[in-house]
Amino acid sequence: MNQNENPRDEAVEKELAGVPEELLDKGEPEAGQSVEDALSALRSDLEAAQQDVLYARAEVQNVRRRMEKDIQDARTYAATGFARDILSVADNLARALDHVPAELREDDKLKSFLAGIEATQRELEKVFGLHGITRIAAMGLPLDPNQHQAMLEIPTNDAEPGTIVQEMQAGYMIKDRLLRPAMVGVAKKPD
Repeated sequence: MNQNENPRDEAVEKELAGVPEELLDKGEPEAGQSVEDALSALRSDLEAAQQDVLYARAEVQNVRRRMEKDIQDARTYAATGFARDILSVADNLARALDHVPAELREDDKLKSFLAGIEATQRELEKVFGLHGITRIAAMGLPLDPNQHQAMLEIPTNDAEPGTIVQEMQAGYMIKDRLLRPAMVGVAKKPD
């Protein structure tokens, strides 16, 4: 190493070895500019470049988080469309069981048939539970517009106004999202 060479200058030369010649500034200050001014300008350029790198890293991290959340949501709620469609099957099954007259329930020929339909209904409810599909509570609760859809008002003195007194169709949630609102009748004061 030559005595006139500074070890710091040698490190800078090694750093710049791969940079194309046209991109290199020969280090000559512009006319009327001192070396300190040129160094100050380079430092401010370096700080700006470092700040840009930090912003770019933060943006990449934000994009990665959003993508991971979108993937998780897609996995969690992938069955939403199918679940909405199968709810009508569950409704029809429940309606069929509700409309079987009591005298037919006692008939020996129909008991096993009804027991099979009830077992099917229980199995469907079990599968709903496995996939995070839960029924929304409605009867006797105050109307929640985020979960209930008021279809009619029923004049009554038996319940506070705004309380659900009739459920026409059950509502369901899938995990923490509304799948279908419960269609309900809400109490109001009689005229």
